[in-house]
Amino acid sequence: MCKGAQTVTPDDLPLAADFPKATVEDWRKLVDGVLKGGPFEKLVGKTYDGLKIEPLYPRAKGVSPVVGRAAAAPWQIIQRIDHPDAAIANAQALTDLENGATGLSLVFAGGTGAHGFGLEPSAEAVAKVLKDVHLDAGIGIELQIGPQSRMAAIHVAEYVKSNGLSPAACNIRFGLDPLAAGAVWGHSPFTWDEIVPAVTGAIKGLAALGFKGPFASADGRVIHDAGGSEVQELAFVLACGVAYLRAIESAGVPLEQAQGMVYARLAADADQFLTMAKFRALRLLWARIETACGLTPKPLFIAADTAWRMLTQRDPYVNMLRATIATFAAGLAGANAITVLPHTLALGLPDPFARRVARNTQLLLLEESSLARVSDPAAGTGGIETLTVQLCEAAWALFQESEKAGGAFAALQQGLFQGKVAAARKVRDANIAKRRDVLTGASEFPNLQESETAVLKATPVALAPYGEQKYKFVPLPPIRLAEPFEALRDKSDAALKARGARPKVFLANLGTPADFTARATFAKSFFEAGGIEALGSEGFADPAKLAAAFKASGAAIACLCSSDKIYAEHAEAAAKALQSAGGRHIYLAGRPAEAETALRAAGVAGFIFAGADALATLQDVYQWTEHV
Repeated sequence: MCKGAQTVTPDDLPLAADFPKATVEDWRKLVDGVLKGGPFEKLVGKTYDGLKIEPLYPRAKGVSPVVGRAAAAPWQIIQRIDHPDAAIANAQALTDLENGATGLSLVFAGGTGAHGFGLEPSAEAVAKVLKDVHLDAGIGIELQIGPQSRMAAIHVAEYVKSNGLSPAACNIRFGLDPLAAGAVWGHSPFTWDEIVPAVTGAIKGLAALGFKGPFASADGRVIHDAGGSEVQELAFVLACGVAYLRAIESAGVPLEQAQGMVYARLAADADQFLTMAKFRALRLLWARIETACGLTPKPLFIAADTAWRMLTQRDPYVNMLRATIATFAAGLAGANAITVLPHTLALGLPDPFARRVARNTQLLLLEESSLARVSDPAAGTGGIETLTVQLCEAAWALFQESEKAGGAFAALQQGLFQGKVAAARKVRDANIAKRRDVLTGASEFPNLQESETAVLKATPVALAPYGEQKYKFVPLPPIRLAEPFEALRDKSDAALKARGARPKVFLANLGTPADFTARATFAKSFFEAGGIEALGSEGFADPAKLAAAFKASGAAIACLCSSDKIYAEHAEAAAKALQSAGGRHIYLAGRPAEAETALRAAGVAGFIFAGADALATLQDVYQWTEHV
């Protein structure tokens, strides 16, 4: 410190002293001025669980940080190892560990998060994959297995013992989770009472060998991947976690020991605040369960995957941004381990570049942004604290419903979770179709000229069917939100390949660029989201010239684009001219309600506007263009 310098405290820097104190009332006056008589409720958002999100929150007072990782401790940077060729998978694992990864997720074929690929679950493949990987050097190992690949857990344990390693020195999460597999498949060859001895036998056997665990995974990704909500995901994790705790205790393991044998998996998506609140809520909810069991709460180990359902095949580089936000949120909310799904995973096996980006996304956030240096920075923030409490209350209520149904397995048999997921997904699908939930690169701002993205070629491991489908219930298969729009883009690509041209729409621009540019830009994005190539044009005032340009374009459909003022003067004549020129279907960009009847009489068959069902409109377009 320089000579004569004084210690400065925050109270010595009253930076806002020269400004009047801001109040909520003053803010509301300003807001009301902008709303111009509109209801304030327009600014209140809602989650898919019906939880309200206010536009402004005061600071939450009297709250404490939610305890997660140790203070200033980084999360584990986990890399997926899922290549079916064990030798290639080993090379990937070594490259990842040499370049910043601090853990590996061994994804075996048939596992809940395999997404079509995965390692062969044989002893030989396990040995090849783990060759030269120092399991006792402090790295984290996570297994993603299913009933068909369940023996992989035993093979990993045997590999540790056969190589003279101390099981206690190896940080392995074994990922035993028959409930997740049953939920995804929608069937089970056994009852829960028959499953319990097999699971607890494996857990006790691994613990007897000296492994620390945790062993059983309560996997919320099942709900998230199927289109469910945050509350549903949390409640499912609680139900599965409690089911495993009870099973382990019933096998003669003291609850104090069983407490550390269960961990959780959650999906982290691009909704930053909801993701943070969800991770925080799970810790509080699990602590409540521990207390109810007579246990002293200990921080639950939570592993995060960036969300599968948010990945897009089109413009996949946007997935990098989605993954960055998801990692940011999970890391700040105290996740113990994070796996970033590579941005090309929805297209196939990621190449070295995609794997490096996934790894470096975490390294940058940890090493350059230092996100781990502050524990629970969301503590005290009114919005996130409120969301956390709301999620806790709603998830606990749904968890109690599952308990009344008889536990997680019985709730699945009765369709409790599936029904709620289906309801949430129905609303979500409608919002995606109407582009209220924007999927950049898919439903908005598409790029019809994007180049092909490189992925690795590999033959997936073939697994024998597992058991008889004796006990059936509604399945929860994983989905991706962009799939409906991608299906239309695939249809467009097929047309391009077969006929040398995509389906086209002629943008019939009226007036000057100042009149039509805004709606022409909107229309281009609207149609090209479905693979319909939008052909631009100069502004027209003469219907005859407009008709000639349309005819020369070779398009079968047209969309009028201009301002409401120009529509009032020229739209009817333009529509008639386009129809006379062979227009099979004419749209208009906008929603001039007063003139709709007259416009339809002139030949306008449909209107495109913000909030319209874009997906349904685009699907209809193909019937007018397929035979052109």
